[in-house]
Amino acid sequence: MELNRRTVLAGAAAAGIAATTLGGTAQAAAPSPGRGPVREPFGALADGTKVHRWSLENGGTRLKVLSYGGIVQSLEIPDRHGRHANVSLGYDNLAAYVAGTTFFGATIGRYGNRIANGRFTLDGRTYQLSVNDGVNSLHGGAKGFNTKVWDVEPFTSGSDVGLHLHYVSVDGEMGYPGTLRTKVTYTLTRHGDWRIDYTATTDRPTVVNLTNHTYFNLAGEGSGSVLDHELWLAADRYTPTDQGLIPTGELAPVKGTPFDFTRAKPIGRDIRAAHPQIVTAKGFDHNFVLDKGVTARPVHMATLRDPSSGRTLKIATDQPGVQFYSGNFLDGTLVGPSGRTYRQGDGLALETQHFPDSPNHPAFPSTVLRPGQTYRTTTVHSFGA
Repeated sequence: MELNRRTVLAGAAAAGIAATTLGGTAQAAAPSPGRGPVREPFGALADGTKVHRWSLENGGTRLKVLSYGGIVQSLEIPDRHGRHANVSLGYDNLAAYVAGTTFFGATIGRYGNRIANGRFTLDGRTYQLSVNDGVNSLHGGAKGFNTKVWDVEPFTSGSDVGLHLHYVSVDGEMGYPGTLRTKVTYTLTRHGDWRIDYTATTDRPTVVNLTNHTYFNLAGEGSGSVLDHELWLAADRYTPTDQGLIPTGELAPVKGTPFDFTRAKPIGRDIRAAHPQIVTAKGFDHNFVLDKGVTARPVHMATLRDPSSGRTLKIATDQPGVQFYSGNFLDGTLVGPSGRTYRQGDGLALETQHFPDSPNHPAFPSTVLRPGQTYRTTTVHSFGA
């Protein structure tokens, strides 16, 4: 989704899951040892702030992350023949990320997805947020977490390698109340799983909904359309939207509609259906209500497969929803590191999350975070071929 929880409280388990839990997606019987993280320069912002790129490798997965926006700049995984390819869309230079509106690979906050009219009321007080999507606020506003330079701390832990990313969002930033102290941890496990752990605390009541906005193309970045990719989602319902892509509040059944991915099917099968929701969004750009709801541990809820390369992605999360965005607004004007342009449907995002506009829908799972509580959520990406 581009411009156009019940919260687990402090002390709740945020443990990961073994590769075997997701169907045995380890890259090999004897995974390769972890390497990195290694830091290198990746340019500077207009004010002179230096940006770095961190590279790490484990279990056959290679990950490159920028301190700017916590952006996943490259994610390489092997195909059925062991050949690596970058399966995430992005750029080869900092200027493109700074100028871009697609959120390629970014850490999203304070609030992933849309808030209607950039406004919500909490404890009797109404807050006006930065609006950057017509009259609505999208992905935290005009200067969301995707535009911040994060403090990065590399680590190794047993057979895992990873990065701790820290950012402090001051009270009133983009209109949100409270100083929010956020930590995002990227871990590559010995099996090649990419795990994201998010934590945050606040000194005033606020709302939080963090996610990652990597665009996937399992055939390889710049290889063309993902419409032949097969997607399965454990979601019997989704949240229909109005013309501004704001949820109406309805939890609609997917059965008998293009939104039914309860059995794996090619993404392109129904993407041109004359369904009002498809027409409005120009494809898929919707929150799916996961059958499992909010869970204390990540649960497998999505599988993506590219028949041509054999690569698979399985996602597990503790969140109640996932935004499936089919790259509807990629228009051929953006050039990736492969030197090839990105056109409509050349990548897709699966953003684990609480529902869009939850602060304005009391019936949706709450995204409120209060002092003394700790926001915790985990999403695990497991790769295979």
